[in-house]
Amino acid sequence: MKNILFVCSQNRLRSPTAEQVFADWPGIETSSAGTNNDAENPLSAELIEWADIVFVMEKAHRSKVQTRYRSALRGKRVICLDIPDNYTFMDPALVALLKVKVPPHL
Repeated sequence: MKNILFVCSQNRLRSPTAEQVFADWPGIETSSAGTNNDAENPLSAELIEWADIVFVMEKAHRSKVQTRYRSALRGKRVICLDIPDNYTFMDPALVALLKVKVPPHL
């Protein structure tokens, strides 16, 4: 079983969509979090430690994660999906994009 963490800024649109899209995939557990302090589910060292792979939506998220959680990231892959913040929760275009960009890394 692989633990997959999806990260965006607020944990309101992109990362919760990704969490839901991949929640039923065999062999993986999903969670999501946000880099901002006022995120729905703020990112923590415990979440980073739980994850086998961390998917971030933008390069800025990767920078924040690598700066704040350097010690928790040892040996983990951080993959930037390059998905801008122009989608609503469960937007069909976002779902389609996630289904193309995430599976090659699983």
